[in-house]
Amino acid sequence: MNTIRETLPKSAKDFFYRLSDYLDTDLYFYGSINRADYIHGKSDIDLAVFTDNEESMISRLQHFLHADRREFSKVVWKLNGHMIYGYKIKYDKNNLNCEISVYNTEYKPYLLEDWQKVVILPLYIKVLLFILKTFHYTIPVIPNKPYANFKRFIFDKMLYEKHSVFFVLSKEDTNK
Repeated sequence: MNTIRETLPKSAKDFFYRLSDYLDTDLYFYGSINRADYIHGKSDIDLAVFTDNEESMISRLQHFLHADRREFSKVVWKLNGHMIYGYKIKYDKNNLNCEISVYNTEYKPYLLEDWQKVVILPLYIKVLLFILKTFHYTIPVIPNKPYANFKRFIFDKMLYEKHSVFFVLSKEDTNK
């Protein structure tokens, strides 16, 4: 999960190597980037950074990404009985579409365990994802929100019974 996919274009790999070096920490990739259903240029790249000091990490990310603090959203995730708090920022520049999450190190075992469950998928899930992504990306008849809902249903209900609730609370106050 903390290796950069070799099939990414050189510019994307270079970006992630520079980001990891600048933040002086490992990047943890999760979601489709770790599976065969990843479609470069269409699928976003989900990655997480774990730290003991979220505010410091957000400041470093702001500098590296040339982002404003208001671009970070606070998130709360109830995952299998554990309350997890963090921050997310969407980065969509230079032909690179990714979502970077910042979590405290104390949540790392819960998140890595959850993300590992969806790396190797049964054939029926792979087929459903192929069909869903075809109708979303190739023949764009499924808009973003229904696509996200279908995908969440496939993973949370069909693949395994996941007890999870995820909320984006708000963009952070600029006075912080």
